Amino acid sequence: MRIFPAIDIRNQKCVRLKQGDYNEQTTYGDPVEMAQEWVDEGASFLHLVDLDAAKGDPSENLNVIKQIIDTVSIPVQVGGGVRSLERIEELINVGVNRVILGTAAVKNHEFAKAAV
Repeated sequence: MRIFPAIDIRNQKCVRLKQGDYNEQTTYGDPVEMAQEWVDEGASFLHLVDLDAAKGDPSENLNVIKQIIDTVSIPVQVGGGVRSLERIEELINVGVNRVILGTAAVKNHEFAKAAV
């Protein structure tokens, strides 16, 4: 079995939303430190979620994602608000190993085909 620890990022902080409610947020601090903690615990892959992008808000989290990739020695996948080929390219260019497509791929099959 392979477990993918997830780090939710909002406003460049590591957070957890209660049942997906953006008004019910607990902040855990620095996502880079959290990523390193998961690696220290034996994680072999990380899953990051850009909650700002997922909500459709402007995201300032690309720099944090890059810092995580530059810090850890394991592959990183990212999801949350990936709605364009440009965003996919941005993520790959900072070193993301896998890009997760969600709603945009379901609603726009042409986008999903182009992304693949």
